[in-house]
Amino acid sequence: MTTDPLPDPAGPAYGLQLCVDCARPHELADWWAVALRWEVETQDEDFIRRMVAEGHAIDADTTTHRGRLVWASGTAINPPRDAEGAGDRPRILFQAVPESKSVKNRVHWDLREPGADDERRAGELHRLVDLGATQVDTGRQGPWTWTVLQDPEGNEFCL
Repeated sequence: MTTDPLPDPAGPAYGLQLCVDCARPHELADWWAVALRWEVETQDEDFIRRMVAEGHAIDADTTTHRGRLVWASGTAINPPRDAEGAGDRPRILFQAVPESKSVKNRVHWDLREPGADDERRAGELHRLVDLGATQVDTGRQGPWTWTVLQDPEGNEFCL
Protein backbone atom coordinates (compact mmCIF):
# COMPACT_ATOMS: atom_id res chain seq x y z
CA MET A 1 0.00 0.00 0.00
CA THR A 2 1.41 3.35 -0.99
CA THR A 3 1.47 6.44 1.21
CA ASP A 4 1.92 8.78 -1.74
CA PRO A 5 -0.81 11.38 -2.20
CA LEU A 6 -3.64 10.38 -4.47
CA PRO A 7 -3.40 11.75 -8.00
CA ASP A 8 -5.52 14.74 -8.93
CA PRO A 9 -8.88 13.40 -10.15
CA ALA A 10 -8.90 15.74 -13.16
CA GLY A 11 -10.82 14.51 -16.16
CA PRO A 12 -14.11 12.70 -16.50
CA ALA A 13 -15.11 10.06 -13.99
CA TYR A 14 -15.26 6.49 -15.21
CA GLY A 15 -18.54 4.73 -15.76
CA LEU A 16 -18.76 1.36 -14.08
CA GLN A 17 -19.89 -1.96 -15.49
CA LEU A 18 -19.87 -4.97 -13.21
CA CYS A 19 -19.12 -8.30 -14.89
CA VAL A 20 -20.34 -11.62 -13.55
CA ASP A 21 -18.70 -14.82 -14.77
CA CYS A 22 -21.32 -17.55 -14.93
CA ALA A 23 -22.31 -20.81 -16.59
CA ARG A 24 -25.71 -19.68 -17.89
CA PRO A 25 -25.56 -15.92 -18.51
CA HIS A 26 -29.03 -15.43 -19.99
CA GLU A 27 -30.78 -17.34 -17.22
CA LEU A 28 -28.76 -15.60 -14.49
CA ALA A 29 -29.40 -12.17 -16.06
CA ASP A 30 -33.12 -12.97 -16.10
CA TRP A 31 -32.94 -13.92 -12.41
CA TRP A 32 -31.05 -10.78 -11.37
CA ALA A 33 -33.33 -8.54 -13.47
CA VAL A 34 -36.33 -9.84 -11.52
CA ALA A 35 -34.45 -9.74 -8.19
CA LEU A 36 -33.34 -6.12 -8.67
CA ARG A 37 -36.45 -5.03 -10.59
CA TRP A 38 -34.18 -4.10 -13.49
CA GLU A 39 -34.45 -4.84 -17.21
CA VAL A 40 -32.54 -7.24 -19.46
CA GLU A 41 -31.01 -5.37 -22.39
CA THR A 42 -32.63 -6.19 -25.71
CA GLN A 43 -30.14 -7.59 -28.20
CA ASP A 44 -30.54 -6.54 -31.84
CA GLU A 45 -31.34 -9.74 -33.77
CA ASP A 46 -30.81 -8.06 -37.17
CA PHE A 47 -27.34 -6.88 -36.10
CA ILE A 48 -26.45 -10.38 -34.88
CA ARG A 49 -27.61 -11.94 -38.17
CA ARG A 50 -25.62 -9.34 -40.14
CA MET A 51 -22.46 -10.06 -38.12
CA VAL A 52 -22.83 -13.77 -38.92
CA ALA A 53 -23.61 -13.10 -42.60
CA GLU A 54 -20.56 -10.82 -42.93
CA GLY A 55 -18.28 -13.40 -41.31
CA HIS A 56 -17.61 -11.39 -38.11
CA ALA A 57 -19.26 -14.15 -36.07
CA ILE A 58 -20.38 -17.72 -36.60
CA ASP A 59 -23.67 -19.45 -35.78
CA ALA A 60 -22.02 -21.06 -32.73
CA ASP A 61 -21.58 -17.54 -31.28
CA THR A 62 -25.36 -17.23 -31.05
CA THR A 63 -28.19 -18.97 -29.26
CA THR A 64 -31.91 -18.55 -28.85
CA HIS A 65 -33.22 -17.37 -25.49
CA ARG A 66 -36.92 -16.80 -24.83
CA GLY A 67 -37.56 -17.07 -28.56
CA ARG A 68 -35.00 -14.42 -29.57
CA LEU A 69 -31.61 -14.68 -31.27
CA VAL A 70 -28.93 -13.49 -28.83
CA TRP A 71 -25.17 -13.66 -28.38
CA ALA A 72 -24.35 -16.92 -26.60
CA SER A 73 -21.49 -15.35 -24.64
CA GLY A 74 -23.66 -13.13 -22.49
CA THR A 75 -26.15 -10.39 -21.84
CA ALA A 76 -26.59 -7.41 -19.53
CA ILE A 77 -29.13 -5.78 -17.25
CA ASN A 78 -29.82 -2.13 -16.37
CA PRO A 79 -32.14 -0.29 -14.00
CA PRO A 80 -35.37 0.83 -15.67
CA ARG A 81 -34.96 4.13 -17.51
CA ASP A 82 -37.48 5.82 -15.23
CA ALA A 83 -35.99 4.48 -11.97
CA GLU A 84 -34.92 6.99 -9.37
CA GLY A 85 -31.12 7.19 -9.31
CA ALA A 86 -30.77 5.52 -12.73
CA GLY A 87 -29.34 8.64 -14.38
CA ASP A 88 -25.99 7.17 -15.33
CA ARG A 89 -27.50 3.71 -15.91
CA PRO A 90 -25.10 1.28 -14.29
CA ARG A 91 -24.80 -2.00 -16.15
CA ILE A 92 -24.22 -5.57 -15.03
CA LEU A 93 -22.85 -7.90 -17.71
CA PHE A 94 -23.29 -11.65 -17.33
CA GLN A 95 -20.67 -13.50 -19.35
CA ALA A 96 -20.26 -17.21 -19.98
CA VAL A 97 -17.18 -18.97 -18.61
CA PRO A 98 -16.42 -22.69 -18.75
CA GLU A 99 -15.47 -23.16 -15.10
CA SER A 100 -17.91 -23.17 -12.20
CA LYS A 101 -17.62 -20.97 -9.12
CA SER A 102 -15.35 -22.65 -6.59
CA VAL A 103 -14.58 -20.20 -3.76
CA LYS A 104 -16.22 -17.34 -1.88
CA ASN A 105 -16.57 -14.12 -3.83
CA ARG A 106 -13.90 -11.50 -3.11
CA VAL A 107 -16.47 -8.86 -4.02
CA HIS A 108 -20.18 -9.10 -3.34
CA TRP A 109 -23.24 -6.91 -3.66
CA ASP A 110 -25.20 -5.40 -0.82
CA LEU A 111 -28.82 -4.84 -1.79
CA ARG A 112 -30.38 -2.11 0.26
CA GLU A 113 -33.44 -0.01 0.14
CA PRO A 114 -33.02 3.27 2.01
CA GLY A 115 -35.61 3.60 4.75
CA ALA A 116 -36.77 -0.02 4.58
CA ASP A 117 -37.94 -1.31 7.96
CA ASP A 118 -37.55 -4.85 9.32
CA GLU A 119 -40.92 -5.94 7.93
CA ARG A 120 -40.04 -4.68 4.44
CA ARG A 121 -36.61 -6.41 4.55
CA ALA A 122 -38.26 -9.66 5.70
CA GLY A 123 -40.66 -9.43 2.77
CA GLU A 124 -37.76 -8.90 0.36
CA LEU A 125 -35.88 -11.84 1.89
CA HIS A 126 -38.88 -14.11 1.29
CA ARG A 127 -39.29 -12.76 -2.26
CA LEU A 128 -35.64 -13.44 -3.12
CA VAL A 129 -35.74 -16.94 -1.63
CA ASP A 130 -38.96 -17.65 -3.54
CA LEU A 131 -37.13 -16.54 -6.72
CA GLY A 132 -34.38 -19.10 -6.06
CA ALA A 133 -31.86 -17.43 -3.74
CA THR A 134 -30.38 -19.51 -0.94
CA GLN A 135 -30.04 -18.04 2.55
CA VAL A 136 -26.58 -18.93 3.92
CA ASP A 137 -25.88 -16.69 6.92
CA THR A 138 -26.90 -13.65 8.94
CA GLY A 139 -24.68 -10.92 10.30
CA ARG A 140 -24.86 -8.12 12.81
CA GLN A 141 -22.66 -5.14 13.64
CA GLY A 142 -23.98 -2.65 16.14
CA PRO A 143 -27.51 -1.67 15.11
CA TRP A 144 -27.12 -3.12 11.59
CA THR A 145 -28.14 -6.60 10.53
CA TRP A 146 -27.95 -8.33 7.18
CA THR A 147 -28.67 -11.64 5.54
CA VAL A 148 -26.15 -13.38 3.28
CA LEU A 149 -27.70 -15.12 0.29
CA GLN A 150 -26.52 -16.84 -2.87
CA ASP A 151 -27.99 -16.45 -6.34
CA PRO A 152 -28.82 -19.58 -8.39
CA GLU A 153 -25.14 -19.98 -9.40
CA GLY A 154 -23.79 -19.52 -5.87
CA ASN A 155 -22.68 -15.87 -6.02
CA GLU A 156 -22.97 -14.28 -2.58
CA PHE A 157 -24.88 -11.09 -1.94
CA CYS A 158 -26.28 -9.42 1.16
CA LEU A 159 -29.66 -7.96 1.96
